[in-house]
Amino acid sequence: MNSEATDIEVRLLLEAIHSKYGYDLRGYNMTSIRRRILATLAKSGLSHMGELQHRLLHDAPFFDATLEDLTVRVTEMFRDPTFYRMFRERVVPQLRTYPLLKIWHCGCATGQEAYASAILLTEEGLYDRCQIYATDMSLRALETAKEGVYPAEQLANFTENHAKSGGTMNFASFYTAAYGRVAIKESLRRNILFFHHNLVSDHVFGEMHVIFCRNVLIYFGPDLRTRVMLKFSESLIPSGFLCLGSSEQLRRSNAEEGHFVEFAPAQRIYRSGVA
Repeated sequence: MNSEATDIEVRLLLEAIHSKYGYDLRGYNMTSIRRRILATLAKSGLSHMGELQHRLLHDAPFFDATLEDLTVRVTEMFRDPTFYRMFRERVVPQLRTYPLLKIWHCGCATGQEAYASAILLTEEGLYDRCQIYATDMSLRALETAKEGVYPAEQLANFTENHAKSGGTMNFASFYTAAYGRVAIKESLRRNILFFHHNLVSDHVFGEMHVIFCRNVLIYFGPDLRTRVMLKFSESLIPSGFLCLGSSEQLRRSNAEEGHFVEFAPAQRIYRSGVA
């Protein structure tokens, strides 16, 4: 297969996805995205890239399934410990002022970060007054999230991140381990509801005190990002918190600055309200 011609077809396909759906995958490493697209083509049974592009543009469910294969879902418990330490030190004191708390993990993937927030809130004595909504467009990822069972080889990393994030309890108290797997205890799972949800097309949740949307917006083009940020603004209570990923930040635009103000910008934590 001609590598140069394939790269051109890949770029055209990514342009088509961006134009049709607003997802911007054009900045992906070419070697990685080419490999993923060719694997998708082989799995689809279609004969060439043109057929794949046509089906992606005219078959929305097929696009949703394909997007799951094309996007990289990187998640772990207490990822970016400095973010969680800042959340613990500066956001938690604000959350203590509310009798009930509603938290939305948008793009929760396989659930590790939703469980991390449950652990943090348990340690801070707030979990009993919380309802956590964890959503993702991947049904496969949500099944793993609902089960709350992960490979034991991830445990050392989880434990280290928890300690660096300022964890105050023994991390081992939050899971059981057997047969090379670790299972999150029911005491953490009881206040988390997992939902299938497409951030682009579905309605959003209202009256949220905190929204976690970490390393999701990097896949969106400017117009779609603006729409999503507006949805977040409408979903949060006044002065609610928006937590983005380490690769994202509030953009210097009227559309975003008019709805959010900086709270802890180095850790990508913002607050709803007019600057």
